[in-house]
Amino acid sequence: MSFSRGPVRLLAVLLIVAGGGIACQTGATAPTAPTESTAVFEVSTDRYGLPTGRYEVEDGRVGRAETFSDVLGEHGVDYQTILRLADAARPEFEVTNLRAGRPYRVYVNPWLQQPQYLAYQIDARRYVVFDLQHPDRTHVATRPVTRQWATVAGTVEGSLYETVVDNGGHPLLALRLSEVFAWQIDFFRLRAGDSFRLVYEARAVEGDAVQPGDIVAAHVRHRGEDYYAFRFESGAGDAEYFNRAGQSLRRQLLKAPLQYSRISSGYTNRRYHPVLKEYRPHRGVDYAAPRGTPVRSVGEGVVQRAGYEGPNGNYVKIRHNGTYTSGYLHLSQISVASGDRVQQGETIGYVGSTGRSTGPHLDYRLWKHGSPVNPVTLELPPSQPVPLQHRDAFRATVWALLPRLDGESVFARASSGAGPRWNDRTAPAGPHLANR
Repeated sequence: MSFSRGPVRLLAVLLIVAGGGIACQTGATAPTAPTESTAVFEVSTDRYGLPTGRYEVEDGRVGRAETFSDVLGEHGVDYQTILRLADAARPEFEVTNLRAGRPYRVYVNPWLQQPQYLAYQIDARRYVVFDLQHPDRTHVATRPVTRQWATVAGTVEGSLYETVVDNGGHPLLALRLSEVFAWQIDFFRLRAGDSFRLVYEARAVEGDAVQPGDIVAAHVRHRGEDYYAFRFESGAGDAEYFNRAGQSLRRQLLKAPLQYSRISSGYTNRRYHPVLKEYRPHRGVDYAAPRGTPVRSVGEGVVQRAGYEGPNGNYVKIRHNGTYTSGYLHLSQISVASGDRVQQGETIGYVGSTGRSTGPHLDYRLWKHGSPVNPVTLELPPSQPVPLQHRDAFRATVWALLPRLDGESVFARASSGAGPRWNDRTAPAGPHLANR
């Protein structure tokens, strides 16, 4: 078969033009293998890390006396699967620890109309995701926590607790402040006009405030005297509180055996006894407190007596060392036995009104070398100061925190050139500021 030269010439031109078009599109002299273009789709997830757009979501809260089995049973999950889910969550979470009122979320597959996940809020930070179709994929996760220093201050008018809360502080800060100065200040004797200012670690999860961290530094003005505390880590990593001079705030004995109460009767050589109707010495301090209030040992020691003892009622006596012994009278219950070794701050019983008593209270006694002493006015020596080799680090800590406690500007203090006064014999420095 023969072709005319014209059509052949035209076909060649068309092929050249087409080839040129391909070269222009690829930007290369030789065509390369075609590549696939991939579209990227962002899938939004909720606070539990699950794609809510794929499921029908049902929010709920654990009802009173409702169990894990009850919650899942309402969504048709069989008992064997429930057992597998419970096993998969251990040891990070026990399903028996579901708490009434806590939120949970169920994710239902809209096509199969079957529940796929159950997410349960353990606390402000932690949650557990139960994979109902693949129980072995169940996991506990933790949301990130943001931390920053915050300050709260106030002047006491009623109680420390009320003052902290009224000034925007978390209620837990009142308890922690009383623990920081437990060896220096009897917080039952706070009076109107006493003031405080503390720096603490504020924590938040996804912008919502959660339980605060430790108190970093504190300043309390009590009955005209100033008390300072700075949290500082020892070389072993244990944190303690020290005053401006680097002396430990920890003492051999706590200032009081109760955390919140008031003194109803003090140590005196002559007191009118409400039962005996006569004046006689009262060699202890009475703390008025509700029945059942925990009573703590003021120091480490060995229980000498624990039982009922006539007018003393339920009575505990603890020998702390060769110098000090403490006694706790009129308890409703006793939590220790003779011969037990107890730690400082450990609960040894509960406030009651047993024995010769007209109402719920704790009669607290303290002996020094066998003789009764007034625990309110007794001055106790401190524990070990900050180690000497950490002098500079501790000074830097105090220098950084004092402006916050005094309510001054850091820049104003720096420009004035004024800093804390140090006594090299009593102001040893320490390791690193504790900031967890």
